[in-house]
Amino acid sequence: MKALCWHGANDVRVDTVPDPKILNPRDAIVKITSTAICGSDLHLFNGYIPTMEKGDILGHEFMGEVVELGSAVNNIKIGDRVVVPFTISCGNCFFCNRDLWSLCDNSNPNGWLAEKIMGHSPAGLFGYSHIFGGYAGGQAEYARVPFADVGLFKVPDGMTDDQVLFLTDIFPTGYMAAENCNIKPGDIVAVWGCGPVGQFAIRSAYMLGAERVIAIDRVPERLQMAKEQGKAEVLNYEEVDVGEALKEMTGGRGPDAVIDAVGLEAHGTDAMGLYDRVKQELRLESDRPTALRNAIVACGKAGHVSVAGAYGGFLDKVPMGAAMNKALTFKMGQTHVHRYLRPLLEHIQNGDIDPTFIITHTLPLEQAPHGYDIFKHKKDNCIKVVLKP
Repeated sequence: MKALCWHGANDVRVDTVPDPKILNPRDAIVKITSTAICGSDLHLFNGYIPTMEKGDILGHEFMGEVVELGSAVNNIKIGDRVVVPFTISCGNCFFCNRDLWSLCDNSNPNGWLAEKIMGHSPAGLFGYSHIFGGYAGGQAEYARVPFADVGLFKVPDGMTDDQVLFLTDIFPTGYMAAENCNIKPGDIVAVWGCGPVGQFAIRSAYMLGAERVIAIDRVPERLQMAKEQGKAEVLNYEEVDVGEALKEMTGGRGPDAVIDAVGLEAHGTDAMGLYDRVKQELRLESDRPTALRNAIVACGKAGHVSVAGAYGGFLDKVPMGAAMNKALTFKMGQTHVHRYLRPLLEHIQNGDIDPTFIITHTLPLEQAPHGYDIFKHKKDNCIKVVLKP
């Protein structure tokens, strides 16, 4: 089959690789009909996530048709259209039983490696390095899905791929980011980053009852989408002092909650941003926490800090004094996708949101390297790329 493979930093290629096979009775093989490039994929593309190996298949946002089933999978049929959560979960462990699916104890075969870095292992992830299991991803023609009796979510008749594809990751991720803000009527929420996750966080914050959402970015087309599609107030951090602007917009109180939808490759325009970039290039710092720093300082007292952007290692100069003395509450984590599949599907079916608004480019799988290029470099007004194998 054809698959997009990682060959090193800034080097991805569509290669011919062996077809996946059933390895366990709870496996399924899915013929992929739609897959997407995620902002988290750029962390791999840029070489900032360790334990990648040449030939690893990328991609964790995918869906398709079931073509083969292991003997223990009885709730799905061959021919069913399904979406596949990016977090791999067994459905039976301590954490799965508590609806904490991204913390599954049994789905990461390289848990020992994650434990050395993090203390405990989170769930396995598709296409996201060997720390998270070394699973082949979904930017391919076919994928093996372990724990398929738990992970495959059947698509109702009459719904298009584009309507449901983002249930695999970015819609639940944006929604969980907003849910973690503990939004109450009248609340003001500020969102750092207007990429795909940020856009869904904006829409979700309003669905959860926020009175105002303020979106922060520097890319004009992203700010325009946040304003026109998300009905957010927008700030370009290259043009204004965001902290001062947020004080003015909130009567000096600051936002009731803030969302970091950027993560480890945040851009900064000040000396601290340059400091981060130099330290990261020299491997003296693994992540650039510019957005997180700014969000913590800008957040109002007793506010909530929600972290949806992916972080991979260790952060420098995080203002914990501000966080502690302002009594901020932090919530974060890889998304518990399984928890949100059905309720978010109902939001789509009820017309509360049409997730297709985020798509700016649809390309064949063979053009995936071009998709990575325009997504990374913000060319051609690119915000979200969907690939069709």
